[in-house]
Amino acid sequence: MNKLKLVFATNNINKLSEVKAMLTNFEVVSLVDIGCFDDIPETADTLEGNAILKANYITQKYGYNCFADDTGLEIEALNNAPGVYSARYSGENSNSEKNMKKVLQELNSKNNRNAQFRTAIALNIEGNQYIFEGICKGEILTSKQGENGFGYDPIFKPEGFLNSFAEMDMKQKGAISHRGEAIRKLVTFLNKTSW
Repeated sequence: MNKLKLVFATNNINKLSEVKAMLTNFEVVSLVDIGCFDDIPETADTLEGNAILKANYITQKYGYNCFADDTGLEIEALNNAPGVYSARYSGENSNSEKNMKKVLQELNSKNNRNAQFRTAIALNIEGNQYIFEGICKGEILTSKQGENGFGYDPIFKPEGFLNSFAEMDMKQKGAISHRGEAIRKLVTFLNKTSW
């Protein structure tokens, strides 16, 4: 039986490999695989909004069943910043190092280090749209720990664990992460429906 083909609207190879490892019953392809090199706008002011923008762009332009995610780090003491701006928090030439440095500086004098990662996924399939959410609560460390993962992983320690996300392997992180939770909801939904 042919696997259902789904485009994951991302250029982030780390995200893609994380998701492929969890969606084994489906043929998950990337934007590059479908020849999409467009800079898809992420101009919404919510994670859900950005996920919907990306999914709709691919479905409308290429006609594929598609899902897209947007993820933000929400830090309590910073009024849930960086949130939807997580990827470009440190300005125009943002990268993970600069973003982490900015967060650590802003939390320097604060005792409350509670934070959560939140992922919103928009799925466009067979003419319908569905939204899934995953949340992982934890705290921001005072310095980086670990070499794995990407983004803010080295400074985020999930609730109930001694290690940062960057000290976990992909399987361990996937079992507890925000994206893992959202993807599991997506997988459960896809598996219980006959397409």
